[in-house]
Amino acid sequence: MMEKIGYEYLRILLQTSLLEEVKEERRTWYKMHDLVHDFAKSIFNRNSSNQDRYLAVYSSERMVDTINAKASASLRTLFLEGGIADDMLSKFKYLHVLKLFGADAKELPTSIGKLIHLHLLDISGSCITTLPESLCKLYSLQTLRIDWLEKGFPKKMSNLISMRHLHYNDYFRRHKMPSGIGRLTCLQTLKFFNIGRQEEGRGIQELGTLEDLKGSLEIRNLELVNGKDDAELANLSKKPNLHRLVFEWGNRDRESNKCDEDVLEGLQPHPNLKELQILKFMGDQFPQWFMNLTSLVELRVADCTRCRKLPALGQLPFLKRLYLCGLENTTCNGLSFYSTISRQTYFPSLKILSLESMKNLEEWKDAPEMMSTAGEVHVMDVFPVLETLYISDCPQLTTIPTPSRFPSLDVLEIKENCHVLLAEKVLSNIATLSSLELRGRGHQRIKSLKLVKRPESSLSIDGCHSLSTDMLEQLCLFPTLQHVELWSANNITTLRGMSCAACLKRLAVIGCENLRELPEDLYQFQALEHLEIQYCRRIDSFGYPNPKNSFGQKSLLKSLEQFFVHGCDALTRLPVEMFESCASLRELNLSYCRSLVSFPLDLRRTPSLESFSLYGCVMISQKIRQK
Repeated sequence: MMEKIGYEYLRILLQTSLLEEVKEERRTWYKMHDLVHDFAKSIFNRNSSNQDRYLAVYSSERMVDTINAKASASLRTLFLEGGIADDMLSKFKYLHVLKLFGADAKELPTSIGKLIHLHLLDISGSCITTLPESLCKLYSLQTLRIDWLEKGFPKKMSNLISMRHLHYNDYFRRHKMPSGIGRLTCLQTLKFFNIGRQEEGRGIQELGTLEDLKGSLEIRNLELVNGKDDAELANLSKKPNLHRLVFEWGNRDRESNKCDEDVLEGLQPHPNLKELQILKFMGDQFPQWFMNLTSLVELRVADCTRCRKLPALGQLPFLKRLYLCGLENTTCNGLSFYSTISRQTYFPSLKILSLESMKNLEEWKDAPEMMSTAGEVHVMDVFPVLETLYISDCPQLTTIPTPSRFPSLDVLEIKENCHVLLAEKVLSNIATLSSLELRGRGHQRIKSLKLVKRPESSLSIDGCHSLSTDMLEQLCLFPTLQHVELWSANNITTLRGMSCAACLKRLAVIGCENLRELPEDLYQFQALEHLEIQYCRRIDSFGYPNPKNSFGQKSLLKSLEQFFVHGCDALTRLPVEMFESCASLRELNLSYCRSLVSFPLDLRRTPSLESFSLYGCVMISQKIRQK
């Protein structure tokens, strides 16, 4: 295969430093030094003829009509914005690459079938939604890019035996696959496969002959597969270049699991797999081949409502991201969640763990202890590099591992319908947090919280109606706190206790219905860059700076760049002194403060101001019009 030859050339170019490899998490690309590029260009210019090989037309089809026969015969690449008539396209019979794009490109002419040398056809940026049957005569076509097909693929699509890359998105998951796609044995890129009836040539067996598939593949409608034997015909275990797989079953009655466990058993991937998603699987447990996925980096399991038991994910050496969502039948993440054998480290590489909508999960057990031959208990590493823990809509969860199991935890988010004890237990002894976010009604009765000292800390609280001013003072005692967001904290009446947050850069207070004032201390926040007050309907003043403060008038809010006030109906005035000291203010937005009557109209004192918006402030607008 020519790809193997190409990879060998690539290896030589890398080995001789003519190309440089650049690796990112999800892709690898290569760059060429400017000197190498100039050298290659000079050789090409010396050896090439005067014939044009490439043409890009960003205009109407009339310009294409002006190209003479000799020039059109020499063209190999044509990029055309807009449509092209049937007879015009046939002029370019030696084209290798054709790209049609733009809103005026609405139809692919039937004469496309005459471009027998075409290797790449890209209509992904056009409004073309149908493919003519004549397309199936392009036996040399290797790459097809298209966004959307209104009526599906042509009937004889399987004739395109040179096809290597089929780039197509079926957003609504309703289109049938080309019949007999298994004949396209050179196929390497296939984003999805919608399983259909085998007698129509659309069964999962069609994947078996596609041995060169690579990259990402989504397999949908798995409820149509009859069992393990049929699933094994996909030969996924023999496709080493597939790095991402999605297994998705259709919507069914909860009891209609048929043979989901057998089907998933037969879909065993190659150990090279790096990302796996399992959606709407109705089995009780997962197959043992999970333990063979030693290269797995990311696992998502969602809406598997009958699943009771998770595999021993703690022994996967490279798993970095784990997302569990909608496992309604899971009541306990037990010892088997960590490993089936005793080991020193569990989840050695995990950085992100998300538990969401696990409505019956009651217990997340600690890792099992490891005993030495002398009977001594060994301290194990559990979640040694976990940085982000996200828990949402787990109302029964009250038992979790001891916080010391999360030595690297940096970001904690507990949201939507979680038990009050959960936040208190997680926060009882974690010494590493830099970001804390609490949202939802489950935190209304929180009695104590703790945010620890870090170089850069963030606090976001939403819907914790019982959060008191005293508790807020405790949270803000740390001089490293830089970002604070308070949402719907209805017990908060003042922010006076926040004066200790000397490094505060961002303060957003939203929907705190009983907040009545912003303190004088606010003006001493010399690092504050963003101040946002919204829907605090009882706040009537921003206070006045204390003339006795030690910072001096010119130091007040000297770093403030953005100031937004919205929906504060009781607010009547903003202090003139505030704007006289805001030397860095760039954006000022006042909206729907219906009682605002006093405002420093002389904006010349804020020379750095770039954007000023005043909207829905009835009283102040009338004053401005009068002046």
